[in-house]
Amino acid sequence: MLRTWHRPLVLFGWSMVLLIPVSLVGLLVDDRVMVNSPIWLKPFKFAVSLALYAFTLAWLLTYLKRFQRVGWWAGTVLAVAGALEMVVIVGQVVRGKRSHFNFETPLDGALFSIMGATIVVLWVTHAIVAILLWRTKIENEALSWSIRLGLVISFLGLGVGFLMTQPKPGQALDGGTLGSHTIGAPDGGAYMAITGWSTEHGDLRVGHFVGMHALQVLPVLIALLGARATTKLAWVLSGSFLGIFLLVTWQALRGQALFQPDGTTLLALAGIVVATALGVVWARAPKKELVTA
Repeated sequence: MLRTWHRPLVLFGWSMVLLIPVSLVGLLVDDRVMVNSPIWLKPFKFAVSLALYAFTLAWLLTYLKRFQRVGWWAGTVLAVAGALEMVVIVGQVVRGKRSHFNFETPLDGALFSIMGATIVVLWVTHAIVAILLWRTKIENEALSWSIRLGLVISFLGLGVGFLMTQPKPGQALDGGTLGSHTIGAPDGGAYMAITGWSTEHGDLRVGHFVGMHALQVLPVLIALLGARATTKLAWVLSGSFLGIFLLVTWQALRGQALFQPDGTTLLALAGIVVATALGVVWARAPKKELVTA
């Protein structure tokens, strides 16, 4: 099956799969710490996330019936950009340096600038793939809409990365660091296991992760529902996922840790839950037959 998928993206995906055990070994045998976190944790998280992303896009590109060459080139450029970013991340780990937001030396600044360029390229090529697939007819309408809407939400999720690069209060280029994952405090405070998300302050990586992986979650949900999945349900689930993505991003921007929600956040969450429940009832309601005299 993988033989029919987009080959450069599949190769990139497999390279990320191979990096996962390498990173795990690094976590076990390398006791170096960077920004209060095991230095091999970042490559591990990126490898898992990008493997899922690459294989998903490689599969989705098989649905293209028109503009296949454009889709192939977009996927290829995306794979190269992702690979280049990971080379920088792993290279900085080997050097014992921070990869993100690092301007301590001209080399560090140049490497982070390269990473920034790869993210822009990845974002643009993702948009191209999304446009192509939005215009592609897939026989399963519910799956089709989950893919289309998942691509849009993941595009927004990728865009959260740009918020991280904005200078935070008190930062200056000559200070060595410009940008941060954390809102309300410098990076490096108490964090969750595995994810590395802050447990004390807002963390933009939550929205980045949630949004980016709408592309896997929504089609999987539709597939699990099987014959019960409808176009309406695909829209409801996508709207609910979008609401969660916007909520956790807004929560982070307010400097609030994921598991320390205030009343406003909980009220917004309750609104999403109620709206989702009502939407599911609406989506599953039987169609009324038109009665004619």
